[in-house]
Amino acid sequence: MTLPQVIDVVCAALVLVGGAFALVGSLGLLRLSDLLQRLHGPTKAGTIGVGAVLVASMLHFATAGRASLRELLITLFVAMTAPVAAHLLIRAAFRRDATLRPPPPPEADPTHGSGR
Repeated sequence: MTLPQVIDVVCAALVLVGGAFALVGSLGLLRLSDLLQRLHGPTKAGTIGVGAVLVASMLHFATAGRASLRELLITLFVAMTAPVAAHLLIRAAFRRDATLRPPPPPEADPTHGSGR
């Protein structure tokens, strides 16, 4: 295999991985029960999925001689804004519904020590 063929295979694999993560995030949004779980699926999987597709795009255009920083900037923007947006949505949901609370932390297991 020549180098362009290897790069095409890597780009195709990255696009497939990105699409799979986006699909899993969409299914998580559809299937999970409450707001906190529904928000977790698309935020994490969507960020990784978009990142993989954008890395494939960067690799493809860099080998074609048309390298650009646009994809890198988009990747950084998505990676920085998706968690912030999810955090703000969760805070708004907590303020709107007083009964909505995250699950309590698990009790300390006495057989594993206190961690001190």
